[in-house]
Amino acid sequence: MHVAVYLPLIVPAFAALAARPLADRLPPAAATWLLAASALALAFASSAVLGMLALSALVRIPAIDAAGHLSRPVIRSADAVSLPVAVAAGGLLALAVVAAGRAVWRRGRAIAAAHRHASSLPGVSQVVVTEDTAADAYTVPGWPCRIVITQGMLRALSAGEREVLLAHERSHAQRSHYLFTSAARLAAAANPLLRPVAAQAGYTVERWADERAAAQAGDRALAARAIARAALATSAAPAGRHAAMAALGLITQEGDSPPDGGHRAGPGGARLPRGQLHRAGPVPRRVAALLAPPPRLRLLLLAAAIVLVAVSGASALEAARDFHQLIELAQGQPR
Repeated sequence: MHVAVYLPLIVPAFAALAARPLADRLPPAAATWLLAASALALAFASSAVLGMLALSALVRIPAIDAAGHLSRPVIRSADAVSLPVAVAAGGLLALAVVAAGRAVWRRGRAIAAAHRHASSLPGVSQVVVTEDTAADAYTVPGWPCRIVITQGMLRALSAGEREVLLAHERSHAQRSHYLFTSAARLAAAANPLLRPVAAQAGYTVERWADERAAAQAGDRALAARAIARAALATSAAPAGRHAAMAALGLITQEGDSPPDGGHRAGPGGARLPRGQLHRAGPVPRRVAALLAPPPRLRLLLLAAAIVLVAVSGASALEAARDFHQLIELAQGQPR
């Protein structure tokens, strides 16, 4: 096999490095689609290449040659993959299949449990207000999705900030953001190199909801203040969330880190210095993004990311074509 066959095993590492710059510089809707789709494509391509590397060694085993009616001279004349590489590829593929299978099983159970939880919530309206004094707000995946807001959260926010929070959660429900995070996390289970990509996809769905809420409110500063205050209220008095929701990671991230990320953000979430923002958690990054102008679609950056993923996929397809031609040739020649 050509050296290019190894590209799909290397590209996920570059994707992991590029995930945060893409999340910060692209509009969040475009970034979410790009990160989730890229994670799935790269996970599939890398798994396919591992499979072909393992098979290229298996076809050199005499018993398999005989069972497949393959010509040994033709097989031996092909570019050989060393036995250690083939064994390692087979082992990694087995781990990837097991990890992906477990992730699909757990994710499916969690989504079903979230749906049951959404169905069990009182009332028929989309928004459910609970009497819990601890501040919390989250979207429950289901058919349809439900939004849960506690009295503690409502008391922590002004009227305008409540509207921002509601618009944020409605965006999660209307756009089914949990599907994007689910896809990225499944890809990361199959290929751990893609975990940073999945993490940034989780961040960009929050930014997507933030931008829609800011557009609806017509006030980016108000949206930034609402996100910061909701995060502060949630971190100060965390509420118990449904177990399936926590497992899915489908709830908003206001409570994942303090709004200043370990640094002082200033009243209302004032901008952090660039060096501090680079080290900050997701909430201060979201606040800073809302205090800046809406991100523009950078076509060159988007095209470069798509080309990188396309090259990985093309390399996997070319490797599959070469392997298929080898098998066809070996079956058509005398043993």
